[in-house]
Order: sequence, then C-alpha cells, then structure tokens
Amino acid sequence: MYTWENVTEQFSEDERHYKDTYMEINEVYDGEVEVSLFSSKEDLYEIYFSYGIFYGIIYVDAEDAESKREEVKRELAQEYQKHKEPTGEFVNAFSKKHRVCMPSDILFDASALFGF
Repeated sequence: MYTWENVTEQFSEDERHYKDTYMEINEVYDGEVEVSLFSSKEDLYEIYFSYGIFYGIIYVDAEDAESKREEVKRELAQEYQKHKEPTGEFVNAFSKKHRVCMPSDILFDASALFGF
C-alpha cells in the first residue's frame, strides 16, 4: 500500500515562494501523484495537483484549504490505485466537482501533444 510522502523540505525557502503565494506543503504518492498547498496573504489559497497528464489548480478559501487538500489527496490516490493513470471519466468528474483551473503561466506546444 502506498502512502503520501511529505517532500516539502526538498525545496529551498526561495523555491517555496511563487508569485504572491507560499508553498505550505508538497506531498507525493508513489512518486506519481503530487498535491501542494500554496497560501496567500491576500488571495485564495491554491491546491496544485498533478497525476499523469492531468494537472491543475483548485482555488479555495484559507479556512477550507486543509480539508479540501485532504479530500483531493484521497480522491487522487483512489483513482491511482484503481487505474495508475487518470481515466477520462475521472478527469471530467474531478474537474467539475473541484472547479479545476489550468495554470495560466504554463505554456506547452499543443502540436506536440495533439499531433497537429
């Protein structure tokens, strides 16, 4: 059985600061699923996750951040245990439930991803 591993200490203090946020915790599950919590003094907190080709940010109020992070971790771990890769059904349901946003500052080559 896999467990979540806290890897926050692998990041320097400078690396934990990103724009106007601060990485509170970063955990990985079997080296394949990652969930991080970023706090902010003025904005919503951000829960960043990645699992296979599926990744995104979930914005949440500070008071709900920890419980939402635990919920996200639980759901991602359950899907990983079942399928090792996120299914389309899971991606759609998870994205809708948690209002997943794509990071606006990550650019990628769509032609490489989709072959056009």
